[in-house]
Amino acid sequence: MTFVWLNWAKRLHAIAQNGIYYTENPFDKERYAQIQKVASEIMAGQAEADQSRIDKLFQRERGYATPKVDVRGAVFRSDMILLVKERSDGLWTLPGGWADVGDSPSKAVEREIVEESGYETRATKLLAVLDRDHPRHAHLDTRRPLQQPVKRHGHQRRSAQLPERA
Repeated sequence: MTFVWLNWAKRLHAIAQNGIYYTENPFDKERYAQIQKVASEIMAGQAEADQSRIDKLFQRERGYATPKVDVRGAVFRSDMILLVKERSDGLWTLPGGWADVGDSPSKAVEREIVEESGYETRATKLLAVLDRDHPRHAHLDTRRPLQQPVKRHGHQRRSAQLPERA
């Protein structure tokens, strides 16, 4: 049985949590907290649960709202593999990042590849799913030729290259 209201409340909560985490404006933080309260009220009302219990569950979550699934895309062209340079440490890695709430693994990795490299591709094969205590949570292999780079320069865009495979 699917409860549409539960999906709405989860999505509102995730939007509010992300807004609280990313905004520096105190007025926006207040607005996002109000959205979070509405999501909590929806859950408590529809589930006939204690409002303070739901509020406490929501307040435990901090930072970027995500199902905590990391996706990475192995994108090949001839004898080359697509790598992106991390902003945090300057090291090269497969493009990827956290899946967003409601993302399928394939859509999440496709979005991450475009955001981080500028290349559009399509996930066609699941390569591996690893234990949550492993450094990578889920890996997707996009064994398909790359399309032309898109003309985007998103805030997550890093250096992207197709060096020779080792």
